Amino acid sequence: MSATMLDTYREVITPEGVPLHLPAAGPVPRALAWAIDFTLRVGALMMLSIPLAFLGEFGQGLYLVLMFLLMWAYTIVQEALWGRTVGKRVLGLRVVARDGAPIGWMAAITRNLLRTVDMLPFGYALGLLSSLFDPHGRRLGDLVAGTVVIHDSARPALGSVPIDTVLAPPQPLQPAEQAAVVAFAERAARLSAPRQQELAGIVAPLSGGGGQVGVLRLYAMANWLLGRR
Repeated sequence: MSATMLDTYREVITPEGVPLHLPAAGPVPRALAWAIDFTLRVGALMMLSIPLAFLGEFGQGLYLVLMFLLMWAYTIVQEALWGRTVGKRVLGLRVVARDGAPIGWMAAITRNLLRTVDMLPFGYALGLLSSLFDPHGRRLGDLVAGTVVIHDSARPALGSVPIDTVLAPPQPLQPAEQAAVVAFAERAARLSAPRQQELAGIVAPLSGGGGQVGVLRLYAMANWLLGRR
């Protein structure tokens, strides 16, 4: 068992030595956010094409300029200024630097221009493969730009481990394993019950139980590790 098995949180240490846990977003919510943005852009172009059609060649030229701005500047400007597009805002996502800081113009431009590579050979195939194999769900554009997409709605909270039960682990745990158990107990309250049980099932050989039983036993082991005898 290792700490990286429990979730997709990316831990970074600030210059002040404070650990931050960034909940990285996977390919599904990112794809949904992209679909929302794509629909908005196509819809805007369709609406603008009607009045521009009456302007002849000038209207056609203006249409091409607007199409370029909507397809490229739309994402670059929004991510550089606010860290997220309309689609990401709807899905509760945000683009940040690898250290959790807001991204700048260069990072926003880099990650969006490299979409042309992520799209190869078709349907964002390279981007999807990169997102699936990267532990923090980053596509190639993110890797080059040094960015990561996180769940902005999952605000870090002060976790508290229930203290009603205590259970000693059935076997000695390495420091990283102890940290993983405690981290699970501190974060589980912010997860749905099925997600808690899914994560607890990963370490079922340690807890000796599945489902909600495994969750409660991990809570109890965390209490023991924290000295709550």
